[in-house]
Amino acid sequence: MQIAKTHRVAGGELAYTSHRSASTGTEMRLSVFTPPGTGPFPYLIWLSGLTCTEDNFTTKAGAYAAAAQHGVAIVAPDTSPRGEGVADDPAYDLGQGAGFYVDATQAPWAPHFKMESYFTRDLIVAVEAAFPLAPRRSIFGHSMGGHGALTLAMRHPQLFKSVSAFSPISSPTRCPWGEKALGAYLGSDRDAWRAHDAALLIEAGKAAAFDDILIDQGTGDQFLSEQLKPELLEEAARKAGQKLRVRRQDGYDHSYFFIASFVSEHVAFHAARLA
Repeated sequence: MQIAKTHRVAGGELAYTSHRSASTGTEMRLSVFTPPGTGPFPYLIWLSGLTCTEDNFTTKAGAYAAAAQHGVAIVAPDTSPRGEGVADDPAYDLGQGAGFYVDATQAPWAPHFKMESYFTRDLIVAVEAAFPLAPRRSIFGHSMGGHGALTLAMRHPQLFKSVSAFSPISSPTRCPWGEKALGAYLGSDRDAWRAHDAALLIEAGKAAAFDDILIDQGTGDQFLSEQLKPELLEEAARKAGQKLRVRRQDGYDHSYFFIASFVSEHVAFHAARLA
């Protein structure tokens, strides 16, 4: 771990850092907040949305006072590999800044876009070796990162104690963002996409390890009807008998103003399950 800079916040310490990932073959950037005390601390992994870096949640979410209160750390990584030789696309919803939390199998993405392996292996090993973190972790995220949090938790339930999301892409096999990204990264066989669709995973019973799943969705979100479709999560949960709460927050949009309004409740939700 290479520490670029640190800041005192909420009585704890925030570090901007980077490390070499074997999965992506690149340097990956992240921030790590540790609360007051000596640890080791349980921790949350935050997954950000399209176009974001490790800095968006870190500077905009306002989560650290709640994290300090509950004695949990927060790890906020970048959303994709970056750098010279890493494939990219001119559009905002593909390539760098849009890793979609899957392991790409298709050219030109496959050499570096191994984001599922990075988050479930390299990142966890690196942060637990470098910071006073206990091997007790939960995961949450926003939009594309909400999709990632839900799918990674269900695909790797042994790694996470709980999962929540803000405005997640609920069913990427049934929305333009998901169809574009999964088609590019995984190829044209739509059957291969199903394993990365949160609604379909819940319907198949893959969320059974979690006593509850918390979703917050703003009713004023400009992407609600075309891209996010939280009703598909609710329908899947009913079919599977899975406890899942979608809290529709009146008038809130897709921005970090929405996240900042409710993030302390998500931290408390996870802290109770990490205790």
